Formats: sequence, C-alpha cells, structure tokens
Amino acid sequence: MKTPPHRTPVRWLTAGLAVVLGLALATTTRDAAVADSPYQRGPDPTPASIAATRGPFATTQATVPAGNGFNGGYVYYPTDTSLGTWGAIAIVPGYSALFANEEAWMGPWLASFGFVVLGIETNSRTDGADARATQLLAALDYLTRTSTVRNRVDPDRLGVMGHSAGGAGTLLAALRRPTLRTAVGLAPGAPGNSLNMSTTQVPTMLISGQNDGTVTPSYVQGIHNSLPATVEHAWAELAGNDHLSFTRPNPTEMRVLIPWLKTFLDNDTRYTPFLCPLADRTGVSRYSATCPLVPPDGPTSPPTTTPPPPSDADCTATYRTVNSWSGGFQAEVTVTAGAAAINGWTVGWSLGNGQTISQVWNGALSTSGSTATVRNASYNGALAANASTSFGLLGSGTAGSVPAPTCLSP
Repeated sequence: MKTPPHRTPVRWLTAGLAVVLGLALATTTRDAAVADSPYQRGPDPTPASIAATRGPFATTQATVPAGNGFNGGYVYYPTDTSLGTWGAIAIVPGYSALFANEEAWMGPWLASFGFVVLGIETNSRTDGADARATQLLAALDYLTRTSTVRNRVDPDRLGVMGHSAGGAGTLLAALRRPTLRTAVGLAPGAPGNSLNMSTTQVPTMLISGQNDGTVTPSYVQGIHNSLPATVEHAWAELAGNDHLSFTRPNPTEMRVLIPWLKTFLDNDTRYTPFLCPLADRTGVSRYSATCPLVPPDGPTSPPTTTPPPPSDADCTATYRTVNSWSGGFQAEVTVTAGAAAINGWTVGWSLGNGQTISQVWNGALSTSGSTATVRNASYNGALAANASTSFGLLGSGTAGSVPAPTCLSP
C-alpha cells in the first residue's frame, strides 16, 4: 500500500538529564498515580522515554481513500490488540500544504506511544480554517464509524491537531465539538481571525516558535489570553523555531506534546510531572500551564508529586484601576517573580469592549486586535525571586471589569 514520504527523526535525548531525572521520576510516578487510569498504556515514563523518537509499541500504517468529507490521508496505529482500544487524534496541515510532505513524520512517532493517528489531506490546498475544522471533525467521524481501524479506537477519547491554518482549524473544531478530549494548535493562525477561545470547553495546548514571523508570539499570546481559566491549557514557545519548524521532525515539540496527549487522551497522570513544572526547559523559551493539569476524568486531587498550581509560574501579574473618568481611565499592573529570579517578563490581557491604550510607562506596549501585551523596559526586566515591579497605563473607553492578565518570562 502507498505510504507517504517522511524523514527518519534523529534520536534526541540528554543522557545526563535522563539519569538524574529518570531515577527520581521512575520511582515516584507510579505511586503518584493513585487512581490509575484504565487507559494507561506502556511502562512508567522517564525523561529518556518521552524524548525518544519511538515509543514502546510496534506500529503499522495504511492509506485512507478520498471521500468521507476530506481528501483521504494516512492512518497510523499500534499493532497490539491485547490492550483494548486507543485514544486517537486527527491532524490537518497548513494552508497550501500536504500532510504527506509536512506532518507525516509525526504519524509513526505518536502511534508508537499508543495512539491512533489520522493525518488528512484537505479537499483543497487553499481551504481556510473553517473548512479545515469541518474536515477534521469529518475525519474523526470516519475514523470511529467506518474506517478499517474503528474497532481499535475509543470514540470517547478523541483529539485534533493542526499547523498554521490547520492549527486555527483545530481550535475552531474544538469550539464546535466540546466533547473532544484535547486540541493542539501548532503555530495556529488565520488572517483576520483573532481566534477568541473564551468559550472553549476543550483542554488546549498551543505550541509556537520564538522566531515565527508568520504567526508571531504576540498573536499566539492573544489566543492564549482568551483561553478560560476554568479549562486546562498550556503554551510552549520553542526557542529559535520559525513557522516551518513544525513541518520537520522536532524532538522539542514532541517532548511536550507526548505528555500532554497522554494526560488528556489517556487520563494518564503519570505524565503530568513532566509538564508541571516543565521537567526539561531545554529548547523552550516560554512556558505556561494551568497546573496541575488534571484530565476531566482524572483524580479529583492531583498526584502528590505534582507541584501546586502557581509555583510553576515564572511570574504573576495583578491589574488595578487607579482612576477613571468619562471616556478614560488609568491603571497599574504589578509584576511579581515566582520562586526563582527572572530576566525579562511579558504581560498580556484582553481589552474590554471599546477600550484602547494611549500611553504606557515602565514597559513597551504592543496590541493585536483586542489583546494588549506589555514587555519589560530595559531597566526593570530582571527581578529577584518574589520581587516585584510595576508599569502604568492610560486608556480610553470605560474602565470596565478588572482583567486577569497573564505573565510569562522568557
């Protein structure tokens, strides 16, 4: 049968880190998952295992014909039939791209960690985000209802993922189908679409590139800021990566993606210590997560080895309205470092209806749609552990309700 071209990824792991963290996590994560998920698959994870280019399961793949609402593609899955059904994820490429050319490398990699993966080709290579969302959901319906591997898939443990316009389609698909277990946007972007995710109910991971000039960090921060606090989410920005870094084997991406999928598709809390806090920040320029990342059907209390939620934050930001008048307001934002010193910070929040910002002091302002972002000035970016600084702003419009800003440190 026809197979798509894909490159063989280079094995990527840090031996010293594997030895140090592997021993610690391997002896604690099993006891930590006090309520083992019935969907757990594979041995206890270690830093070396999640950084490996292949997981513990043998895999195979098949070609999917066109039709069923999308233009065919490829399905990758574990050959083992003794462990029951598997969680599944559908992947869509970006604008003008082919899955076979740009994302096929992900198929066998993810399948070997215990997932069914359906990579789809779009009906037209110029399909927009809306069409890609529709095709992703059609692909999941095909996978669970009529595909040749439908008996291997758990229809209640499904996710979606995509790159660029496909990433935007992924987020739109999550808005349309709130029963999805997760959505992963890889540099998700759609021209003219602010991708407001304030109503999503689906645990969401954003992975972006530090040097992406197409879907910029500030654009992704706008999406991140719109995610509701009541829904588990995370954002990993990969150091030095550009927009096309996701179209070739990317070990850093997979090192954060695999624990996320294990947590939310398999309810496998053995993997949360790798994300809360991020166990290995090598190659990651920014990271934020709603720790402890408890899956919807996971234990009501987090594993004892998982750090408390705010401790993972590099910094926090609090906003207060100092003064307001007809047509304008003044506000102050206080930035506080976490348990460790930081060297630079970025604060973002969503502007209220009709609000604009006319002036900022002690920081550098940028805006994208309804999202305001302020980076530190040259003199107040370095903060000792638990130390604070502040910046002020003048705005037009009504002061409105107090926003809940996010704070990230590079």
